[in-house]
Amino acid sequence: MRVAGKVPVVIYGGKTEPVAASASLADLAAILRSDSGVNSVFSFDVDGAGEMDVIFQDRQIDPVKGRLIHADLRRLVKGEKIEMTVAILFDGEPIGVKEDGGLLEQSMREVKVLCEPANAPEGIHVDVSGMRVGDSLHLSDLKVGEGVEIHGDPTAVIAHVVTVKEPELEPQVEEGAQPVVEGEAPAEGGGEGGE
Repeated sequence: MRVAGKVPVVIYGGKTEPVAASASLADLAAILRSDSGVNSVFSFDVDGAGEMDVIFQDRQIDPVKGRLIHADLRRLVKGEKIEMTVAILFDGEPIGVKEDGGLLEQSMREVKVLCEPANAPEGIHVDVSGMRVGDSLHLSDLKVGEGVEIHGDPTAVIAHVVTVKEPELEPQVEEGAQPVVEGEAPAEGGGEGGE
């Protein structure tokens, strides 16, 4: 099947039995490369089961070739909310970075949300331009549209602006020590064969 450019898939959910099928690797790869990626809702037509709207639930990638080798698809039921992973996107440059030489450290790059797939945001944008050194951004600071719930600890830190300190270098030479040049032996009295 894989030699023929197909990928085995299992479709489940929607209060019906799981269905085993196969799909074109090129078609699935194109969906994964789209703007919504793994959160894409697409139609899947299975012989004997008909057409259904599905979304990626899980996928296996060949570690050597980097190709999709198996996918679990979730059948969607109208009005059903599912958990999805969405990217956290920062907008602007923090004042603490621009003016105070700080550094923006991002601890979370994505967050889990519960929503109907049609309402899933492609990413959650956060304006960080007002952040100063010492400021933190928490999960509770994220703003999402109606019908979207963020899952996770609201006090979890997404990012913070920290001070960048360069370590002070102290001289490592002992008092009274003479520098040694590599490749040359220290000068000693007399030489070879001088008698």
